[in-house]
Amino acid sequence: MNIKKIKVNEENIGKRIDSFISLLEKHISRSAVQRLIEEENIKVNGEKTKGSYKVKLNDEIEINIPNAKEIDLKAQEIPLNIIYEDNDIIVVNKPKGMVVHPANGNPDGTLVNAIMSVCKDSLSGIGGEIRPGIVHRLDKDTSGAIIVAKNDKSHINLSEQLKNHQVKKTYIALVRGIIKENEATINMPIARSTKDRKKMAVDKKGKTAITHFKVLGRYKEKYTLLEINIETGRTHQIRVHLSNIGFPIVGDEVYSNGKNEWGIKGQCLHAWKIEFEHPTTKKMISLEAEIPPYFKKIIKELEEEN
Repeated sequence: MNIKKIKVNEENIGKRIDSFISLLEKHISRSAVQRLIEEENIKVNGEKTKGSYKVKLNDEIEINIPNAKEIDLKAQEIPLNIIYEDNDIIVVNKPKGMVVHPANGNPDGTLVNAIMSVCKDSLSGIGGEIRPGIVHRLDKDTSGAIIVAKNDKSHINLSEQLKNHQVKKTYIALVRGIIKENEATINMPIARSTKDRKKMAVDKKGKTAITHFKVLGRYKEKYTLLEINIETGRTHQIRVHLSNIGFPIVGDEVYSNGKNEWGIKGQCLHAWKIEFEHPTTKKMISLEAEIPPYFKKIIKELEEEN
């Protein structure tokens, strides 16, 4: 356990405690501070607090950072399509069907297991666990570019970029139905479904979710190919938004009850491009993850029949 004590001076009176600590302690992100507060590892004058608490003059803040704990995960030599790697980050073209992190029902065979084999001892300890720095996620049946941080500094930097919408993600999706607009924006809040806890849904009480798309092609009067950019990264955001406006993604078994003529399992949704600032060099990086063969084949067939 790493314990640090801070006394509030006049300059910082009135600041939210989560913001105050993350500004003072550069190695701890605001989200990490909030998690420490929830776990009662941050106290003010010996008492538990809330992230919204506004600090007062001479408040004594105690920060307890738990030691990173070993978790029962095994490295597995699973082939990965690595599209970029250096000492700080690794960017992988995740295949459809691969889960990002072990969970109930998926104890191994995940991206994390594969990354552990590649990274060896270079792992991020953010979140109180020694594990590869999974900064963001992709659904099991969504393929494409995903960034992994190799160290805490990179993890914190990339997490902040994501929170501030500085990471640009571009997806390719094939949907059922013909979208007439060439470009449009979907701005609908998303929350956990009240009918099925495994699903997400558009809900006015949910969190802001913004999806931009433009049409790349229309086929057979039945399908539309889209290029998609997201401002926010809500769970299942693209799938929920497109289904809600009547254009579900082909192959999506959760948000579409329609069959697809190719009989594919998993949605035709691919994280095609990702752009971000390198956490150390500060140079802009733009990477493309090649569209998987099955998806390319479908697009080719549709173009030939058009």
